[in-house]
Amino acid sequence: MTYKSNRRDFLKTSAAVGAGFWVAGRATWADELQSKSPNEKLNAACIGIGGKGDSDSDQIANHANIIAICDIDDDRLDKKIEKFKKADKFPDVQRFNDYRKMYDALGNKIDIVSVSTPDHNHAAASMLAIKLGKGVYCQKPMTHTVFEARQIRLAAHQAKVATQLGNQGTASPELRRGVEVIRAGALGTVTEVHVWTNRPVWPQAPKIMARPNREDPVPATIHWDEWIGPAPMRPYVGNRTYHDFNWRGWWDFGTGALGDMGCHTANMPFMALHLAKTYPSSVVAECGDLNPETYPSWATIHYEFPARGELPPVKVTWWEGHKPDGKKNQPPDELFQGQKINDSGSLIVGDKGTMYSPHDYGGKWMLLPEEQYKGYKDPEPTLPRNPEGGDDGQKMEWIAAAKGGPKAMANFDYGGKLTEFLLLGNIAIRASGAAPGKKLEWNGEEMKFPNFPEADSWLSYKYREGWTL
Repeated sequence: MTYKSNRRDFLKTSAAVGAGFWVAGRATWADELQSKSPNEKLNAACIGIGGKGDSDSDQIANHANIIAICDIDDDRLDKKIEKFKKADKFPDVQRFNDYRKMYDALGNKIDIVSVSTPDHNHAAASMLAIKLGKGVYCQKPMTHTVFEARQIRLAAHQAKVATQLGNQGTASPELRRGVEVIRAGALGTVTEVHVWTNRPVWPQAPKIMARPNREDPVPATIHWDEWIGPAPMRPYVGNRTYHDFNWRGWWDFGTGALGDMGCHTANMPFMALHLAKTYPSSVVAECGDLNPETYPSWATIHYEFPARGELPPVKVTWWEGHKPDGKKNQPPDELFQGQKINDSGSLIVGDKGTMYSPHDYGGKWMLLPEEQYKGYKDPEPTLPRNPEGGDDGQKMEWIAAAKGGPKAMANFDYGGKLTEFLLLGNIAIRASGAAPGKKLEWNGEEMKFPNFPEADSWLSYKYREGWTL
């Protein structure tokens, strides 16, 4: 199957996929998980065990039987196996450098899969698991491109597999409480949202605006072809130019600041305002140091969402990076009503008040003006509470769903819409070079930009031979 071969088929079914997430009653995923004996643990495979993948696999190890680990770095595989050995866990775990070979070898034994690779491998690794009927936990952002996000969301929905996006703030009781407060009308009518970040914290423009014109020897422990995966091949360059972590700043591999933090910081307003029920109607960006290799030094992106039932249209603005004068690119000071502006956070602005979350994950927030909300009483809870919260709680919620419990709250029906919305911003950044200031109209159902069809080409890319979606 070629990368785009079934795009139209997936689009035909998009309207049938709801934006619902886990809103079951108080008979919870925790009950479901705790009702299982240790002998009923699911068999898990973990793809990517460095960085975030290290903690992801450790947390999964608390609740499932890990039978396979896959990473392009042999040193990481050695360390993880030694760690399991010291903990007297998983003596028969198998190791792989290529997730395709892992699925070929163990596809009939794996129940659930975690994907914690660089962004450009998220979709291919996840889709193979979905096609085999496996539950998938994928780190944010769900995919590298908008088209991949749509394909993965629809495929997971059709396959009815248990899924979870790795934006662990979703499991926070404070985020869920904030969602309830907004939905209960504490802010009045919300028509404006601001989300910002301190990213990038890795090399990209203006420090890097072109790829190195050299090729370094690939270390013996690194499997470079598997690291490149479906992306266009380029030579290995040392000094952490791409691997590891610094891939985030390159168009071919990462999704920039939006992909790194948007699924965290925009999560609470996106959920509270039911933005997953629709698609943005337009997006426009301005940025600095635009170039074809790396993300820019700063960007401001404006999205517009249409009404959702009785909820009015809303404007969402994303802020990232530093301006040429060195100042952080953030919302106007007056919106914070005298509060200290944190390095990252969100503001949800209504006609009665504002919610300010000075927190990456929405785990802390306040209502402004403070004097107005003294003595405010929370509404009755409408969302279930995750007693663990955070990363481990999110893994438990996902594994319980894979055992037949209620859907995890950040399942791909929801997480796919969140990822699509954010990654449209990166297309707007690209478009700003060809058409500065042009507002791109977005037809979400048909996945195209009616007033700027040139941007359609940035929705996807051709996979390298041997890699499929």
